[in-house]
Amino acid sequence: MPGRKTQEASSDQEPMSLGALTAKHDPISRRAFLAALAATPLASPRSLVVDTHMHVWANDVERFPFAHPYDPNFKPPPVAGSVEMLLEEMDRYAINYAVLVQVIYYGWDNRYVAYCVKRHPQRFRAQGLIDPTDPQVASKLEYWMREHGLTGMRFSPIYYQGRDEWLTSDAHRRLWKKAEALKAIFNFFIAANQLAKLERMLAVYPEVKVVIDHLARVDLTGSDPAREVAQLTRLARYRNVSVKVSELSLLSPSKKYPYADTYSSVKRVYDAFGPDRLLWGTGFPGATRAQAGRPSLEEELALVRQEIPSFSASDREKILGRNAARLWRFASE
Repeated sequence: MPGRKTQEASSDQEPMSLGALTAKHDPISRRAFLAALAATPLASPRSLVVDTHMHVWANDVERFPFAHPYDPNFKPPPVAGSVEMLLEEMDRYAINYAVLVQVIYYGWDNRYVAYCVKRHPQRFRAQGLIDPTDPQVASKLEYWMREHGLTGMRFSPIYYQGRDEWLTSDAHRRLWKKAEALKAIFNFFIAANQLAKLERMLAVYPEVKVVIDHLARVDLTGSDPAREVAQLTRLARYRNVSVKVSELSLLSPSKKYPYADTYSSVKRVYDAFGPDRLLWGTGFPGATRAQAGRPSLEEELALVRQEIPSFSASDREKILGRNAARLWRFASE
């Protein structure tokens, strides 16, 4: 990876970037450095790391059958992203906790993530999926939270471009009201051009905690990326909204680690939301990262710990774990 000049050190005395440190080294040395960096916390011994976006699935199709709602010909990946694989990786890289986000492979059947939380209640929280077009969506939220211990739900308007009227429907108004009572957390996998509809609900239900996944998948390759980012930063006025700084590998026009061509957009989001409402997440456990074409965990950790220049040392602690621990009520000591 070519070296790049770092910005001037902040008052937190930022370390030299990983790119600069490894510019003159061969790829093997760089990989070794990444592994050491990821496995060794750069902050205090009490720092927390929470992966807020983790998909898991089992290879037990009898107990947990796949039911992809959008692909009738779905075939599961060759390697299962099991909770056992996830725990092994978390322990190896000192990841304290994870938020399990129901994988689309299971559709609206959240039993596997519920099973994982029941087995490991201290280490996991879970966000399920409900069919957003179901008129009983509010009662489904209550069922999965009260009966199975889920912390909330993920909704994916991005799959419903041009037919996302359910976002502001009467059924979803009942859903948001129920979420207030249950203290549910909502994830939204949503495109930037759909955020205006979401804002209508945010204005009416300010007590519902909302997390925007993957920087709202802002299009940095289009004719007006600044407008896309502005649609996201507009939501910073709502104090109940947080944003995941995640999937930079997909947002990056170059697709080249460490995705420096996304940093100016990340900085705009950082300036709007501040460090207390940004979260970190990766997506897939263990060997399934490469299977999904994603960066390694070493690289994902190094992005926040070392690469993104707008984050101070204290920001990194918040983004990598403390913000998530507060939101999902993980133990922070």
